Amino acid sequence: MTEQQTPAPSHSEPIEPFVRWSRPESERGGTHLLVVLHGYGADENDLFGIVPELPEKFTIASVRAPLVMDHGGYTWFPLTNSLQSSPLAVRAAIEDLQEWVTAQRANFASTSLLGFSMGMAMATSLLRREPQAYACVVGLSGFAIDPTMAPGAESAPPAAGVVPAEVSGAGPLAGFFDDEAVKAVKPPVFWGRDQADPVITPDKIEYTHSWMNEYVDMTKVLYAGIGHGIGPQELRHVGEFLDYVVK
Repeated sequence: MTEQQTPAPSHSEPIEPFVRWSRPESERGGTHLLVVLHGYGADENDLFGIVPELPEKFTIASVRAPLVMDHGGYTWFPLTNSLQSSPLAVRAAIEDLQEWVTAQRANFASTSLLGFSMGMAMATSLLRREPQAYACVVGLSGFAIDPTMAPGAESAPPAAGVVPAEVSGAGPLAGFFDDEAVKAVKPPVFWGRDQADPVITPDKIEYTHSWMNEYVDMTKVLYAGIGHGIGPQELRHVGEFLDYVVK
């Protein structure tokens, strides 16, 4: 079978993302921005159900990933039939999202990130580009990208859950992240997951744990029985974390 890959959009002409906001523009001033990033195959509505569980001081901007999938849903960057992805496409996706978030920040008291699965990879990548720009990051059932490994993912996911794997440090992502700047800031990061998550592979978990231990102020909580998903207790903890960290 010939592998096919959805073309990545031209990075020289980034597409303005579709965003579902929790407040009309006239009511956002002075609030704290929380950018919400969904997983593979989902859209901006997928995580919007968690909005009532989050502190009222946040304005939620749930961003739709830019690439349309054949069976519906969206992805932050394309995967081939063998679930590989081009490091150039990964880098372009991060840079385009970073450009949009940067344009929003001046309108809010602070900016934080929340990502699920592939969305967590995107959120932690933004943090590693500009650690001083974010009050905190929440990562749920996901991981951080290891720039020294080959791209791809090993298993087909349930609905919102295919995850990208790490991206080669010898290629386009070499030097892309500034982890020493992250270490200097030690930003607060909440990481919630099920130890029996069937999607995120052990190598990704091991790398993410190692990276967080060294570079961020990590709050890590395991939730038995949620699989590759988000549980009610986890949502309460996320709300408490955001309320405590962002003043």
